[in-house]
Amino acid sequence: MSLINEILEFNKNFVENKEYETFNTTRFPSKRIAVLSCMDTRLTELLPAALNFKNGDIKIITNAGAMITHPYGSVMRSMLVAIYELGVREIMVIGHYGCGMKNLDGCELIRKMRAHNIPKENIEAVLADGVDIHKWLDGFEDSEKSVMETVNVIKNHPLIPAEVEVFGFLIDPHTGKLDRLE
Repeated sequence: MSLINEILEFNKNFVENKEYETFNTTRFPSKRIAVLSCMDTRLTELLPAALNFKNGDIKIITNAGAMITHPYGSVMRSMLVAIYELGVREIMVIGHYGCGMKNLDGCELIRKMRAHNIPKENIEAVLADGVDIHKWLDGFEDSEKSVMETVNVIKNHPLIPAEVEVFGFLIDPHTGKLDRLE
């Protein structure tokens, strides 16, 4: 049985046994906080548990490196929806120690794409669309600096209201210890 079929079978039983009932909440975050964090699998359950967040407390937005690579991209759109439609009043940007985006080389990622038979023309088409593919794919050199750059993008965004507070943090992906950045 494929993993997808196993997932579908589990889901069928989950719904039939009404296991979803313990997760019922509204779409509005009760703590009025949005968290932008990394997609690292170590944080999926650790981050909410380490910060005492339960289902329905917060909006969690994840991406590689907890980075905002474009001020008008999907991460900022999600932030704006969280603020204006869902009542968020505080934003936590939470990077982590040992992030895989640290020193990620966009050229190496392109090489891996080519090794997976992505045609060179497809990569060139991205460039033709005006995307600086290397800047888009490159990681960062310093986790703390990257988090604070993202905090500043949010704080200085022309569509973020002044009353929304934005904070930067690094979390230990092993212990859950949270360090506030200034």
